[in-house]
Amino acid sequence: MSSSLFALLFAQAANAAAGASAAAGATPDTAQAGPPASMMLFYVIIFGAMFYFALIRPQSVAKKKQEELIKGAKTGDKVVTTSGIHGVITNVKDSTVIVRIADNVKIELEKTHIDKTIRADSTDAKPDKAVADKAPAKA
Repeated sequence: MSSSLFALLFAQAANAAAGASAAAGATPDTAQAGPPASMMLFYVIIFGAMFYFALIRPQSVAKKKQEELIKGAKTGDKVVTTSGIHGVITNVKDSTVIVRIADNVKIELEKTHIDKTIRADSTDAKPDKAVADKAPAKA
């Protein structure tokens, strides 16, 4: 559908250009040439760079970050899987991890299915200093 629409628009544009040159009395040899090849090359390079920085590079950065997260998985880390299951890693194997999701409930997952981790030695449990400063002092 879209390719036939594109072909129709292209044909109309070509007919309009041919009609304009015939009306002006120009022959195909004296018709004005398009932009120089160096300008076209410039546009191709710019478009390629935009494509790289908009699509390819962010994916490679995210993939590298995910690989580092998988390599750094260790026992005691809190994790969220790609399916949304929250748990704590109890054992790390070569390509899998054992995750405790409740008392006496453990599942074995591929390491690639770990979406987020919270390190066991993280300082998330410490109170915010601004909140501690506002707390009333005991007399």
